[in-house]
Amino acid sequence: MGCAERHFPAAGGERRVSGAVGGPRGRGGRRRRWQRAGTHAAPRPTWPAALPPPAAAARCPLTSGVSICCCLFILFLFLSELTGFITTEVVNELYVDDPDKDSGGKIDVSLNISLPNLHCELVGLDIQDEMGRHEVGHIDNSMKIPLNNGAGCRFEGQFSINKVPGNFHVSTHSATAQPQNPDMTHVIHKLSFGDTLQVQNVHGAFNALGGADRLTSNPLASHDYILKIVPTVYEDKSGKQRYSYQYTVANKEYVAYSHTGRIIPAIWFRYDLSPITVKYTERRQPLYRFITTGPVISFPSATAPTPA
Repeated sequence: MGCAERHFPAAGGERRVSGAVGGPRGRGGRRRRWQRAGTHAAPRPTWPAALPPPAAAARCPLTSGVSICCCLFILFLFLSELTGFITTEVVNELYVDDPDKDSGGKIDVSLNISLPNLHCELVGLDIQDEMGRHEVGHIDNSMKIPLNNGAGCRFEGQFSINKVPGNFHVSTHSATAQPQNPDMTHVIHKLSFGDTLQVQNVHGAFNALGGADRLTSNPLASHDYILKIVPTVYEDKSGKQRYSYQYTVANKEYVAYSHTGRIIPAIWFRYDLSPITVKYTERRQPLYRFITTGPVISFPSATAPTPA
């Protein structure tokens, strides 16, 4: 029976009334007697029939509040399962392999560096590796942008390196005339390998040297950046793979001398490849799991008994 249906019986029934106070029979007093409530008996105050009694009135709001809380909790669980089904999860694994076998044994490199105190005609890029490559003054897919009214230079280049240990360096080696005091202070804006990954769920060292500032260094110092390159594969939900490379870096700066005097400074990037490949794979919760867990959460609310 719900809260609105509860009532007390109407006034009536038996009433116990007392006569005048007196002693037992034989002493002039009258014995207490039972009589039907009627016109001669004063009616007892009753709770209005249209309202629930105080105890029931106190119980009904509590029961309704508990039901609302249960429904909200079930809704929260259902939305949590729905969010987990929609959200894409990125898992990673490690293995030993060369993931990009179709690259011809090469890695694409993107370099963006500013030398604010070295003229553009003096700036050049040289590439060397253990396969015998020795290229001085690489100019393909590169651009030099004057800075500080021509006193400095910003070098941007796209080139490839072999998958063997080697180095590439920014220097004045390719200039027709060497300056007396070249200033190799610099800022590295970008150094990345392979495809660019714009993925929020992957926080790797794909541009570990981005933002490196060496403007306060000794102008005549050489800079060595020792890189350990780690092949990285990213596979999206459709199965498409992109090949990039993370890297760790250590660096040092020094003024080098030989028996002929001071060695011309340069900015060296010495690299080696790791045999370990990191693979990131996008995954989503299977549909069958959502189907089996979602209804289990929501159905109990429909089948729960109504409190009496």
